[in-house]
Amino acid sequence: MHFKLIIAFVEDNKTDAIMDAAREAGATGCTVINNARGEGIKENKTFFGLTLSTQRDVVLLLVEQHLSRNILEHIGEVGEFDAKPGTGIAVVIDVEDAVGVMHQAEELGDVVEEEL
Repeated sequence: MHFKLIIAFVEDNKTDAIMDAAREAGATGCTVINNARGEGIKENKTFFGLTLSTQRDVVLLLVEQHLSRNILEHIGEVGEFDAKPGTGIAVVIDVEDAVGVMHQAEELGDVVEEEL
C-alpha cells in the first residue's frame, strides 16, 4: 500500500472542520501542530507595531494514495482555500516509506478496493 502526506495550513478556527471533512472523505486520522505563523502575498496588518493575524494550525494527514485527491479537494472546499485569500493552503507529498501504519493499511484495504 502506498501513502501520500497531505499538509494543510489552516486558520485555527477551521481546524476541527478540516479534520471532520478529511475523515468524511476517507482519512483515518491526523496530527495537528498548533500555533504556526505564515505570511502570504500581502503583509499582515499591524497596530502600534503589533502584528494582527490569526493563528494557524498545521494539519498532517497520512492517507492512502488513491484517496488523497478526494480528501485534498474536500478539505479545500470546507476550508475555503480558493474562495477567500489567506484562509489556508494544502499540499500533497509522496511518501516513500512509513512504519507504524499497519493498522491503517488493514482498515483501508477494503475501502481502496471499492475506489478502484
